[in-house]
Amino acid sequence: MPKINGNEIKPGNVLEHDNGLWAAVKVEHVKPGKGGAFAQVELKNLRTGSKLNERFRSADKVERVRLEQKDQQFLYEADGMLVFMDVETFEQLELPADLLGSRRPFLQDGMTIAVEFYDDEAINATLPQKVTCVVIETEPVVKGQTAANSFKPAILDNGLKVMVPPFIDQGEKINVNTETIEYSERA
Repeated sequence: MPKINGNEIKPGNVLEHDNGLWAAVKVEHVKPGKGGAFAQVELKNLRTGSKLNERFRSADKVERVRLEQKDQQFLYEADGMLVFMDVETFEQLELPADLLGSRRPFLQDGMTIAVEFYDDEAINATLPQKVTCVVIETEPVVKGQTAANSFKPAILDNGLKVMVPPFIDQGEKINVNTETIEYSERA
């Protein structure tokens, strides 16, 4: 596996550190007045979900792990486990529902997601960046309410609340960004 310098760490990189697999969540490069520069990195353990803040100097070598990505189609949920099928081999795979965290409500029947594997162990799952949802409940359009930054709350078909522009009505399909859980555009 390739080793990289501590100042080359970027958000999203997966590192082998302290006998575990860690994903870099935030990276901040700091150059104090005294001493050498370093990267302040917030890491998240891919197996346990725990977080850790570490400092890496440019001389520090860390092992960057390459994860294999495979497309999996969502089939159903049973007993807190999500069941997926490999789109190439048709093998089924079960993953814990909490692996997706707050993005879980966006998972729809038949949706294809990318699952990341490390030595045949499923470590992470990534939803498509945009998902189409239907607005089931929102306030009616008010004539003349065209202020540039005015948003109103809306409840989606998956139960989540998002802020939408005033021109969005009940029953409309919208695209929602699954990373930020925010309105993106009309579908």
